[in-house]
Amino acid sequence: MPLPLAGRHIAVLMGGLSSERAVSLVSGAACAEALERLGAQVSRVDADRSLAAVLLALRPDAALNALHGAWGEDGCVQGVLETLAIPYTHSGVLASALAMDKAKAKAVLAVAGIRVPGGGLYDRLEAARDHVMAPPYVVKPNAEGSSVGVFIVQDGANAPPAALGDPDWAFGAKVMIEPFIPGLELAVAVMDGPGGGLGALAVTDIRPTAGFYDYDAKYAPGGSTHVIPADIPPSAEAAALAMAEAAHAALGCRGVTRSDFRYDPIKDELFLLEVNTQPGMTPTSLAPEQAAHRGVGFEQLVLWMVEDASCRR
Repeated sequence: MPLPLAGRHIAVLMGGLSSERAVSLVSGAACAEALERLGAQVSRVDADRSLAAVLLALRPDAALNALHGAWGEDGCVQGVLETLAIPYTHSGVLASALAMDKAKAKAVLAVAGIRVPGGGLYDRLEAARDHVMAPPYVVKPNAEGSSVGVFIVQDGANAPPAALGDPDWAFGAKVMIEPFIPGLELAVAVMDGPGGGLGALAVTDIRPTAGFYDYDAKYAPGGSTHVIPADIPPSAEAAALAMAEAAHAALGCRGVTRSDFRYDPIKDELFLLEVNTQPGMTPTSLAPEQAAHRGVGFEQLVLWMVEDASCRR
């Protein structure tokens, strides 16, 4: 039986320039190995500012974009791929840029009727001097992923995080500050495009081994436990699945996304925090785990992503 990608040349974009470079290298390696098992000729591309020239020389049939964070996930690389007319995976230029900007994405999601936390953007130096809202609250960069630069200011805290006033702060002049929502950390992956897909896959309850769901909890072995499907009321599960699909559509996303939620079981309130347009594909990542829960193995998921690749996304 012929392999499904025999004769196809796929460039896997990984690494990149963002703070999530290390995670992207792991995601990219996993995808590249799966593509080779499917019969593809694979070029592993550690994406830097010479990306356009490298791709022009390679002339791949498609690009699997395994980049995470700024430049790779915010519409910039998508624009390069559009200009070169190379079909690519995941969301297009506009959806990628919009989802990466937490403030703008929240505004769009709220208009679409999706419940999002309050709060807003604040000058980081102002936020460093004094509390801009009563604790507990969450401070996060407006355009980063993998919980990089995130702080939870606990109830009773005397001062904001000192890091906000650090001259070496590398995450922008403004930060997103939101009320802290007690309860569970949930995630829903969506697999959808014009060619079809499974839609919202499942609801995962993420239980960090220590602290909150930060970078180490996301990617270190044993950093968190994933309960799938989440042990929550059926009404909350249905709401999370529906909200993830609605957010995917409202932002104009394509391919695979992952929506992150907080669920307060006492008040039975569900809030959508953000939509990730290029979820991780590492051994501890949520989207492949949810796909497997629905009977879609890793190689099948990667194959679906490549078959969904296109320009003008």
